[in-house]
Amino acid sequence: MLPFWVTGAAAGIVFLHLIQKLLFPYFWHDLKYLLKVIKYGLTLEIYRLRGKIFTVLDRFVKQAERQPNKPFILYEGDVHTYQDVDRRSNRVAQVFLQQGALKKGDTVALLMSNEPDFIHVWFGVAKLGCVVAFLNFNIRSRSLLHCISSCESKILIVGEDMLGTLEEILPNLQKDIGVWVMTRDCTLPRVNTLLDKLEAASEDRVPVNLCSANNLKSSVLYIFTSGTTGLPKAAVISHLQILKGAAGLWAFGATAYDTVYITLPLYHSAASLLGIGGCIELGATCVLRKKFSSSQFWSDCKKYNVTVIQYIGELCRYLCNQPVKEGEKDHKVRLAVGNGVRSDVWREFLGRFGDIKMCEFYGATEGNICFMNHTGKIGSVGRTNFFYKLFSPFDLIKYDFKKDEPIRNKHGWCEKVKKGEAGLLISKVNAKNPFFGYAGSKKHTEKKLLCEVFKKGDIYFNTGDLMIQDQENFLYFWDRIGDTYRWKGENVATTEVSDVIGMLDFIQEANVYGVPVPDHEGKAGMVSVILKPNKSLDLEQMYEQVVTYLPGYACPLFLRLQETMEMTGTFKQQKFRLVREGFNPSAITDPLYFLYSSKKSYVPLTKELHDKILSGQLKL
Repeated sequence: MLPFWVTGAAAGIVFLHLIQKLLFPYFWHDLKYLLKVIKYGLTLEIYRLRGKIFTVLDRFVKQAERQPNKPFILYEGDVHTYQDVDRRSNRVAQVFLQQGALKKGDTVALLMSNEPDFIHVWFGVAKLGCVVAFLNFNIRSRSLLHCISSCESKILIVGEDMLGTLEEILPNLQKDIGVWVMTRDCTLPRVNTLLDKLEAASEDRVPVNLCSANNLKSSVLYIFTSGTTGLPKAAVISHLQILKGAAGLWAFGATAYDTVYITLPLYHSAASLLGIGGCIELGATCVLRKKFSSSQFWSDCKKYNVTVIQYIGELCRYLCNQPVKEGEKDHKVRLAVGNGVRSDVWREFLGRFGDIKMCEFYGATEGNICFMNHTGKIGSVGRTNFFYKLFSPFDLIKYDFKKDEPIRNKHGWCEKVKKGEAGLLISKVNAKNPFFGYAGSKKHTEKKLLCEVFKKGDIYFNTGDLMIQDQENFLYFWDRIGDTYRWKGENVATTEVSDVIGMLDFIQEANVYGVPVPDHEGKAGMVSVILKPNKSLDLEQMYEQVVTYLPGYACPLFLRLQETMEMTGTFKQQKFRLVREGFNPSAITDPLYFLYSSKKSYVPLTKELHDKILSGQLKL
């Protein structure tokens, strides 16, 4: 017979467990995640108190010393160990050190696709204490030239497969910017070759003082985001932001024994900071692919024994749209880390490809806030609680969609939304959660800040994203606001697109916006135009203009011809009604057109064509 106090204690424990399950079902998930955050924060604080600044580059060098022969990058059948990458990046640093082309603090613009030399060059110039600007290889002409100049690049390094793009911009590139290409020879004027010099360079490390960081808040990267003024903006990325990004895989449960599959472009923070940085933090192996392939995805995962994959919503949908094959669950993938996947695609992905933990997160490249879905709740980008808000204060505030601005009450303060209502996500800017802004004009940085929000003197970062927080404190992405929308995993600036279209001599005004398309993530581009007097619409010339001067994901798929352009009360183009009306030719009396790539022109959007788009027969 057990003593009364033993049975009483056992009953009490069972009762408390039931109460916890009923009232606090996510307590242990939250506690585990919170302890990880505290542990990582304490690690950084210990380094700071010791007077040592420890960066991701320092971590990589330590990993190369600790496990020199462990594979770091697997690429197209080649194995690049941690030591291999360390030594080749030393060669890059030695070339520019001997040439006297760079000094600590200079900016190096990098125009390369996914390949090991992207990482070699990135780490090599970083070892010289340079800031690296990752250029989006999809952008063209004026936008690309703007990116190179806006961050005051000292030199431009171009991959071999980007020579065509270089040739386009070279005549208009600033003459004081040195140009280097990853080839042994080149016939283009004023261009230096790098590959031949790498082969002759020393593998010795450059002096440590060249790359030593004095402050975790100092700039180390520029990553470009869509600009609401019409051109991309260079987001300033500090050592602190890279460290936080690199901890992402670890926070979701990845280990040094994992193999991470990266198909996203390295110029994006998801692939470079979370993917490459995450592998360095763990000491794990990365399988790098030049470009995502839905047909080869699972074959690669099986071939390389991949255990962690990175995704965006579109990627998951592409995989689900592939024909069903035998053995689709016959792989070792256990974690999928990314963002932007719809709930229906999420469920289909898990049902079809097996027991994979989906690790959805939210975070803007330049932002000072991040959410992580550590519970696996389908559709959610993360969960908040009392403790999280102590570390990263944020709020969801009321927003006027017609005026395109936050709602303020009679006292001039913003108001918080109730749970279950969509609100603009804003994050408090303070010493622990700084906003580093953008390179170049200060007005871009100032425009992203909201002041005097709830009280005098407070400052918040405006994410530009609408979120919903439910009764269980899960957060859900709802929409983007303002002059940007997301398509094919990329942010599109409406003003950049309208500027390109406005260059045509028959266009008087162009209003660009995004419209939802069933079974597609994000919004497809659409433009409403007004013609100049006595001018006619040239559909072929319109097609040539957008495909020549815009990346593919930014080309408007739909075109609407209007006689007048509706404006808001503040004299801005009215987009709200146009977005709501969409692209249905049965409901819109204005002429509608569709960008038909195979015909190299915009063509009339008929009901039959519209039905094919909605049914998925016509691929977008």
